[in-house]
Amino acid sequence: MRAALPIDAVVGDYVQLANGGGAQLKGVCPFHDEKSASFYVHPGKGVFHCFGCGESGDTITFLMKIEHCSFAEAVERMAAQAGITLRYEEGGYSPRHQQGERTRLIEAHKVAAAWFQEQLATPEAEIGRRFLAERGFDEAAAKHFGVGYAPVGWEHLVRFLRGRGFTDKEISVGGLASQGQRGGLIDRFRGRLVWPIRDSSGDVVGFGARRLREDDNGPKYLNTPETPIYKKSNVLYGIDLARKEIAKSGRAVVVEGYTDVMACHLAGVTTAVATCGTAFGEDHIKIIRRLLMDTSTYRGETVFTFDGDAAGQKAALRAFEDDQKFAARTSIAITPGGMDPCELRLAQGDEAVRTLVENPVPLFEFALRSAVARHRVDTAEGRAAALEEAAGIIVKIKDRSIQHEYAVQLAGMVGILDEQFVVRRISQLARWQRENQQNGQNRQLRRAAPAGQQPVRPERPVFRLNPRDPGQFVERELLKLALQHPDLVSPAFDQYGEDEFPTPPYRAVRRAIGQCGGAAYGASLQDFTGAVREASPDDQVRGLVTELTVEPIRSRRKVDEVYAGEFLVKLRLQAVDRRVDEVRAHLRRLGDRATAEELHPVQSELWALQQYGQQLRSRGVAAL
Repeated sequence: MRAALPIDAVVGDYVQLANGGGAQLKGVCPFHDEKSASFYVHPGKGVFHCFGCGESGDTITFLMKIEHCSFAEAVERMAAQAGITLRYEEGGYSPRHQQGERTRLIEAHKVAAAWFQEQLATPEAEIGRRFLAERGFDEAAAKHFGVGYAPVGWEHLVRFLRGRGFTDKEISVGGLASQGQRGGLIDRFRGRLVWPIRDSSGDVVGFGARRLREDDNGPKYLNTPETPIYKKSNVLYGIDLARKEIAKSGRAVVVEGYTDVMACHLAGVTTAVATCGTAFGEDHIKIIRRLLMDTSTYRGETVFTFDGDAAGQKAALRAFEDDQKFAARTSIAITPGGMDPCELRLAQGDEAVRTLVENPVPLFEFALRSAVARHRVDTAEGRAAALEEAAGIIVKIKDRSIQHEYAVQLAGMVGILDEQFVVRRISQLARWQRENQQNGQNRQLRRAAPAGQQPVRPERPVFRLNPRDPGQFVERELLKLALQHPDLVSPAFDQYGEDEFPTPPYRAVRRAIGQCGGAAYGASLQDFTGAVREASPDDQVRGLVTELTVEPIRSRRKVDEVYAGEFLVKLRLQAVDRRVDEVRAHLRRLGDRATAEELHPVQSELWALQQYGQQLRSRGVAAL
């Protein structure tokens, strides 16, 4: 299964991957928030590791963690992607009873989406087709986005899904139906246009439905409720269509509705996405950051489009509150005349939509201008009030250089001629904010401390790996070579004792390699890393094995036998030098009163070690 579906193909549905050096790929970790790309994938070994949070594993582990599914469901998902038919043991092939819950719910939504699309062509759906046409969407557009129609009635979809082998529990748990007053299931969506909501891999996980008739007393938009496969804070409408273009262009466009996404894509803005019945939040930011490869060294851009009315401006300012969770540039494009992108496309054409997105205003600038506009800056009192409110926005900017630049701009917006006064005021507020944060942390520590005791700060780990330490670096690099290129270090590596790896975690990895038959045997295995992981005594060592497998070799030249030989020699030399120090210390302890019989073996060992060290330095690998 793992061979049929490479790990980079699976991870690539969730994370934008770039060259990470050597055979590795890297991206922004999907399991924690970070400002630099520390998530690495080794396609050849089929494993991943994040150097920021420590998550690691293989393809199945990744799917289990990212989708919160079981082992069986992860295997089923991979099989479906790879086009492999699974055979279920213990009672034969019975998918309805033995497939995982997620797989069954995904299949039910896939079937429902196709059925909704078919209904859009029926006479009853004329009202839906007219709705689309009035907004500039023809039959081809509806098909491209999978738009469908839910007919009026209580259980059309329920009966159809039952006929396709789905149970009432599956239909209900998936949010496709709900309990009626008489206890039976009724369709959730009735008499509405329906948009399928897909995750980044293209699976339908929910639906959004738009009211069409005046006698429909429900909300204007009705979405799938929270289900095992649908969390509204974790999905973005259109992400399946926009994902590749967002990664390619380094830009994401966030709009407010399904028709806005359609209008943008049809106008050529194929990076547009929208939230599904909820405000744009932190989890949505994480989705976009992963696709943008949004890091402190590479910055993409996220453009928010909002209506120009008061509600739109309020939404834009909410987006500003989340801005610092991005490393990317964040901008805002306010549509003219209160029109949304769909209305703008109808009124002024595709070019107007493209122009809107291509000329956004930085979100910081928009927030500042909005704050200043609330005050009468033609009076001294108004200027002072505007300065204080806008300064509170600037101090939230983490980049000090940008903070200074906006402080200067603010002086001009407010009409204060003394720019340095504004700069000093903002610096003062920023300092107070930092002090308040520190005091807040101290108060938390004091509250957490037992009565009468001094607060104790969290202890650091007893042992911490430090790849920059020269000694640890040699151990680490040689173990990476043994795991990634066992043929380059064989057979010499297998002659090294565990005591030649003085760092305990690295010694444990060396032991696991030995238990698998050593590097020489590993060179003949297709999945040597997997075997070493299996031989590891605990999750901590298994994680370190994966970490060493995905971390690039730190060579600026070709990784070959010469490079591997250098580290074989370096590690042996370190072991020899440590032993020389120990023998010399022994001689000092013996002192002047030692007999010749006591001194001779110690002096002989010291002489032999020194000679061996000289040979290693002069002859290199040949002296091993």
